[in-house]
Amino acid sequence: MALKIRLSRGGAKKRPFYRIVLADSRSPRDGRFLERLGSYNPMVPQDHADRVILKDERIKHWLGQGAQPTDRVRKLLGIAGIVEMPTPPTQTKKNQPKAKAQERLREQQEKAAAAAAAAEEAAAAPAEGEGEGASAE
Repeated sequence: MALKIRLSRGGAKKRPFYRIVLADSRSPRDGRFLERLGSYNPMVPQDHADRVILKDERIKHWLGQGAQPTDRVRKLLGIAGIVEMPTPPTQTKKNQPKAKAQERLREQQEKAAAAAAAAEEAAAAPAEGEGEGASAE
């Protein structure tokens, strides 16, 4: 039996309250659970004592037995210091252009850099030539 430490929603409409429960991974979110391990009330301020209430010993016991916390519960446990803080999710690359468009942009940048270098050389060369011609006269 795969055990999960997860949130079970309670409370009224638009007033959520969650129980942190140990449940079989196949059971429904708000359905049957094996043990209540705490509660989470997102409606109170973050520094309030009743926001997250945990039974530390029981959570450690079930983690030792192989229970897996969900992402949100892992974050709550990490804040409480029971498990290490999870790494933040990596940013997706969906907002970036595709490979061919990136290649075209790179080519345009290279052309612009080459044109700027050529313009610099052209501007520097006559200035040097004028200085030499004036001294020769």
